[in-house]
Amino acid sequence: MTLEGLFAAQQRLSVSHSLQPVLAAKRGSVEAGIGGEERVADIFRKHPFSNEHHIFHDLSPSWRENFQMDSFVLTPWFGTVLEVKNIGGVLDFKDNPPQLIRTREDGHQDGFESPVVQLERNCELINDWLWNRNIDIPIFGAVVLAYPKQIVAVPPKNTKILFPSLIPSFLKSIPQHRNKLDYETFNSLSAELLKSHQPYIPKPICEAYSIPFEDFRTGGRCDACGWFGMIKLPRTWRCPKCGAVDHLVHQRTLREWFLIFKRQITNRECREFLGVDIHTAKRILLSMDLKCDGTYRDRCYFLDLSSKNQTNNRDTILIP
Repeated sequence: MTLEGLFAAQQRLSVSHSLQPVLAAKRGSVEAGIGGEERVADIFRKHPFSNEHHIFHDLSPSWRENFQMDSFVLTPWFGTVLEVKNIGGVLDFKDNPPQLIRTREDGHQDGFESPVVQLERNCELINDWLWNRNIDIPIFGAVVLAYPKQIVAVPPKNTKILFPSLIPSFLKSIPQHRNKLDYETFNSLSAELLKSHQPYIPKPICEAYSIPFEDFRTGGRCDACGWFGMIKLPRTWRCPKCGAVDHLVHQRTLREWFLIFKRQITNRECREFLGVDIHTAKRILLSMDLKCDGTYRDRCYFLDLSSKNQTNNRDTILIP
């Protein structure tokens, strides 16, 4: 949803808007992160594992603190947290204070939060989550660099650094202690992890980047030519520029509202954003299965972005 919101915001802002470079940089970072995690997931899909295991991607168990694990491997003997990074250049892991320094080809340096700190925090929180359910298995962790082009000049002292192809051998090297979860406990625990998962809902773009509402173009966007301001006709919409018709542009446009502007919308906001009358706005809002609150004059409608049928980002998946 972060990527979807950034893309929608970039389209609705003018090309010369001062925050276009900021949104483009963030979008590139998010795309790189997703690409790195997909590369790791592909290793798990292709490599045969002989032992019992369940693999979770983008798992965010409900707990006392919010946390998200890029990949979590659960076996009856242990759990392993993998923190995936896709940051090009020469990497220097600093310990005091914890920081990751990236040096680009032109010599420019960038500082990032150390993935070691993120990994240690996730290991601690998933261990607490398991302890709360009377599960006592060791938790291991590693930082995974998505591509071999990422050069490590100074590795962290006490944390394993892997490339994706090394993940299988790393997992096989972890000792299997005598304390093994029985089959029923192992599977019920996996089911509870999935049930406990809560999808990450990003802040609306306006709130995250302090962009005024009036900076964005309104209206439905034509998929054929990119024109904003499609015209409502009976049972469809038509682009005044190229003549293309689209039956569902109102659904995409209102979803962009919730990702860009705020979590609720009124009838007035809907008709101003879509360019329709009060009755058409009411029919559209009622047709989208939105939650609502308030009386007739001040009624607000909400989109539940946490529900699976509304979440367009990758759902948490379990690969048996």
